[in-house]
Amino acid sequence: MSNDVFRLTRPVLDHTRPTEIELKLVLFSILAMIEKTQTFIPFVWAHMTWTNERIHWDPDQFCGISQIAVPREMLWMPDLFIYEMTEKDSSPRNPYIVMYSNGTVMSEEDMRVVSSCKMCMHKFPFDTQRCNLTVGSAIHTVDEMIIRSSFDSTRITEFTKEVLWSQGEWEFKHLAVDNRNFSYGDRQWDTLVYTFTMKRRPLLHVLNLLVPIIFFLILDLASFFVADHRGEKLGFKVTVLLAISVLLLILNDILPSTSNDTPLIATYCIVIFGLMLLSVLETILVTFLLDLSQNKRQTHKEEKLNNRSTDDSSLNVQDSHNDFDQKQNELLRVSEVVTPGLRSSDSQLLASILEQVHRLQRSVSAAPDGPRPHPGSVWAKRINAAFISLYILVVALFLPFMYRQWTS
Repeated sequence: MSNDVFRLTRPVLDHTRPTEIELKLVLFSILAMIEKTQTFIPFVWAHMTWTNERIHWDPDQFCGISQIAVPREMLWMPDLFIYEMTEKDSSPRNPYIVMYSNGTVMSEEDMRVVSSCKMCMHKFPFDTQRCNLTVGSAIHTVDEMIIRSSFDSTRITEFTKEVLWSQGEWEFKHLAVDNRNFSYGDRQWDTLVYTFTMKRRPLLHVLNLLVPIIFFLILDLASFFVADHRGEKLGFKVTVLLAISVLLLILNDILPSTSNDTPLIATYCIVIFGLMLLSVLETILVTFLLDLSQNKRQTHKEEKLNNRSTDDSSLNVQDSHNDFDQKQNELLRVSEVVTPGLRSSDSQLLASILEQVHRLQRSVSAAPDGPRPHPGSVWAKRINAAFISLYILVVALFLPFMYRQWTS
C-alpha cells in the first residue's frame, strides 16, 4: 500500500464518521501584552491525540513494542490553526509524532503565538484583560472533524498555574475552555475557544505615571505661597506644566490610538493638566493687576513729591521765623512766671528746643495717612483667594472620585 494513503487522506475507514481530536492547550509563559497594537503573545504547549483507523498492531508480535516515534511527514495531521494568530510561529517544531499500537497518534508542540486581542483600557493600569485563542480546522467541517478538550476549565487552570514559567507584568488568573461552532454560509466548523484571564501588576505604572503627577500637583499647590509680584512664581508653574506634558507623551506611547472607552488615566492626566493650565493663567492675571497697581502708585507718588517740594520751598522760611518768634515769646513768658531768676541764655536755649519740637509735631500732623490701596491690587487678592479655594476643592473631590472609579 502506498504511503500516500496514510499521509493525504483523513484516517477513517468510513468517510461519514468524523475524526475526533482531543486537544490540551497549556500556557507556559506570558511573553508580552502590547497595548498599542492590541497584541497578546503567549508561549503555549499544545497536546493533540486522535485515532488513525488504518494503523494497529499486536505488540506481542513485535517484541512488545507498543509505541513508536515517526516523522510528521509520514502520517496525516489535523489542519488545526489559531484564528487570532497574526504572525507565523518562528519557534522550532517537534519533527516527530508518537504512534501507539491501537492506532492512537499523539503530537506535542511548543508554540510562540502572536495573536490579536481586543483589550479594554478603561481602568489602565488597574485593568484585567481577557484574550481568546480559538482553535479550529481550516477545511474540515463539523461533519468531518470534532475537537474536544482533554481537561475542563478548572483542571486546566490548576495545571497551567503549576507549569507556568514567567508572567512578567501580568498575573495569570484563569484559563477557560469552551466548545463553539463557527458558521459561514451553509458550512459549520467545530472550534475550541481558550480564554486567558490576566490581571496587570500596576506598580511600575503607578511609580512612573500616577505618583509623579501627584507630586507635580502638590508642587503647583505649594507655588501659591510664593509672592505674586515675583517672576519666579510664573516660571515655576510653567516648568511644572511642561513636566506634565512629558508624562503625557509617555502615556501616548502606551495607550492605543483608538478605544471604545476613554481610559481613566487619560481623564486623570487631562484634568490635572487643565488645573495647572488655569493656575498659570490665574497667575498671569494676578501679576498683571499687581503691576498695574504698582505703576499707578508710583506715578501718584512722583506727582505728590513734586507738588510738595514746590510748596515747602516757598513757605519754609516764613513759617520758621514766625513760629520761632511766637514760641520764643511764649517760652519767655512762661520762664518769667515759673523761674524769675532764669538767665537770658537759658531762655533762648529752651525756646530753641520748643521750636524744634513744634516743627516735628507739625510735620507729623501734616503727613498724610497711608496710601489707599489701588483697586487692581484689591481685585488681585480677591481673585487669588477665590482661585486657591476653588483649586483645593476640585482636587479634594477629583482624587477620591478617580480612586473609586479605579477600584470599582
